[in-house]
Amino acid sequence: MRLDKYLKVSRLIKRRTVANEACDAGRVSVNDRPAKASAEVKAGDTIEIRFGEKTVRVRVTQVLDTTKKEHAPDMYEYI
Repeated sequence: MRLDKYLKVSRLIKRRTVANEACDAGRVSVNDRPAKASAEVKAGDTIEIRFGEKTVRVRVTQVLDTTKKEHAPDMYEYI
């Protein structure tokens, strides 16, 4: 699955366009490498997102095309 879509479906970032902009600005990295929005995400990958002074690191546990709001946190675990 594309990184920007994963960020939206997992609700780590609210909108896909915002996820695209974050990737273009270099604020998102996958497995400690800067990632483009089109990067493929799979289970076991580590994603780091920098929101200003706050940094969020998560490990991808599962990749789903769609999910309900209450099941979105099951797609990742905080590190």
